[in-house]
Amino acid sequence: MTEVDKTANSQQAFDIEDFLKNLTRLPGIYKMLNDKDTIVYIGKAKNLKNRVSSYFRKGAASPKQQVMVAKIKRIEVTVTHTEGEALLLESQLIKKHKPRYNICLRDDKSYPFIYISSEQQFPQISSHRGAKKKRGNYYGPYPSAGAVRETLKQLQKIFPVRQCEDSYYKNRSRPCLQHQIERCTAPCVGLISQEKYAEDVNNTKLFLAGKGSLLIDKLIHDMDQLATDLEFEQAAQVRDQISQLRTILEKNYVHGERGEVDIVACATKAGIACVQIFFIRNGQNLGNKTFFPEIRDEYTPENILQAFIAQYYLDKNVPYELIVSHTPEEKGLLVEVLTDHAGHAVAISTNVRGDRAKWLQMACANVDNALLTKLADKQGLYARFLSLQEELGCQEMPKRLECFDISHTRGEYTVASCVVFDREGPVKSAYRRFNIAGITPGDDYAAIYQAVSRRFKRLVKGEHEAPDILFIDGGKGQVNEAEKALAELQVNSVMIVGVSKGPDRKAGMEKMILPGQEQPIDVTPGASGLLLIQHIRDEAHRFAITGHRARRGKAKKESILETIAGLGPKRRQILLKQFGGMQAISRAGVDAFCSIDGISRQLAQRIYDTFHHQDD
Repeated sequence: MTEVDKTANSQQAFDIEDFLKNLTRLPGIYKMLNDKDTIVYIGKAKNLKNRVSSYFRKGAASPKQQVMVAKIKRIEVTVTHTEGEALLLESQLIKKHKPRYNICLRDDKSYPFIYISSEQQFPQISSHRGAKKKRGNYYGPYPSAGAVRETLKQLQKIFPVRQCEDSYYKNRSRPCLQHQIERCTAPCVGLISQEKYAEDVNNTKLFLAGKGSLLIDKLIHDMDQLATDLEFEQAAQVRDQISQLRTILEKNYVHGERGEVDIVACATKAGIACVQIFFIRNGQNLGNKTFFPEIRDEYTPENILQAFIAQYYLDKNVPYELIVSHTPEEKGLLVEVLTDHAGHAVAISTNVRGDRAKWLQMACANVDNALLTKLADKQGLYARFLSLQEELGCQEMPKRLECFDISHTRGEYTVASCVVFDREGPVKSAYRRFNIAGITPGDDYAAIYQAVSRRFKRLVKGEHEAPDILFIDGGKGQVNEAEKALAELQVNSVMIVGVSKGPDRKAGMEKMILPGQEQPIDVTPGASGLLLIQHIRDEAHRFAITGHRARRGKAKKESILETIAGLGPKRRQILLKQFGGMQAISRAGVDAFCSIDGISRQLAQRIYDTFHHQDD
């Protein structure tokens, strides 16, 4: 690897044109530094000149990049032989420096393994973390020390291999408490032969290697042999071991998965990202681990998984397959680098079927739940309410927030949602939906006016508590309609804030609009109060869409024939049988309808008019 430092002029004006003129087109990494010589961003490139130039083209940079570029006073690059080397170096430097504008994974711990020594007459089984310097067998990695302890506890009940430290083991003159409670066979004082102890050790290795079926078959053979030899007490002990093993394997076994697989799911909401990994080793689910990578603004799950996989796996054991919820941006490059790092083929799969799809779905459900739990954290919520007070200039910290959103399909089946948050988080019992009617289809302004009016008429009657802030998902038009509705009801104590998505409609770039103000108010990018606004806006959007889809689905299930006065269930059934379906009925004329018993000319005309007007 060849390092070449290209340093721009350290004066106030960064001469990017001169810098780019001499920049190489080779692969490598680039470090962007601010006026304090702090690294704010690290990136990798297949072609350094093309990649770095993209930040400085007019109109090409995103709002996030524009803010970042404005802070750049110097750029350093390191040339590598290949793009794969650049990915490795980028991952290492991001973990070391944690730049402000990178996706940063806080994961400074090595993962625990189960270790069985191999240089003693009576090997020890224990938990191990760190470099694998000692000779023996390592099983894992496990997601946590708790998972290791639980596995060791289960094993100790079935195969009583010693778990004590060598210093304790060598100085025993009599059996310890573990022997008294039948969790150890006391090899320290010679109460078990080396051959019998080795058998327990080998059985333990089979279990940890995921060969549970083979182990049970072996124990069944041993039990039959003991019974044949009239060793009924020992045969009963083996029978109990088999029963315990079956219970453990039924609980931990992942049907259909052999070998080493990690299931990685990602979700984002309100400026927070969550990644969860399920560890599958030799057909056993060893548990899961949750991460909250530090992100800025507009990163997508695809962006996050690209950075996460590189930072997480490039200094750890890599399984044979990663099943992921979203396809990383540079999947091919990741597969190539991970395969080279692991020394075996590594696959990254997204579209999976059968049991693998069920496990991926479970991982996605878990990551969504972990994210919602994080968002609902009470301490975090308090800080966000405090930040919201500062950003909006409120005299007191808000206690209750409400947010309205509208959902429809081309103006049809319009539904308005109202969601409520307090300092404990979402108050779902106070959520309300409003089916909007009597407006011009697609008129969001009229829909907001109607929803706010209906909601706050109940407030005036004392049916619910008044919010401190009313958020409206929309721009000036929606804010004005909400203000008009409250003014008519003489509700003057509620602050109205419009949440506009901005020109690029990206998270973190929202504009806050207040009634009567021409310009949106400035909100600090990344402020925790902004995250709270995004959270309540997203929740209102979700609640509105759910209601709209339910209303639309119900309407689609209702037949047009059910709307015709005088056409009861029996006549509808006769019509459908006579014409063979709705399409034929819609094409029929009045005389054709009159030819059916029980349908008068007036009713036939109504049927015809219904379909005729529907087609118009």
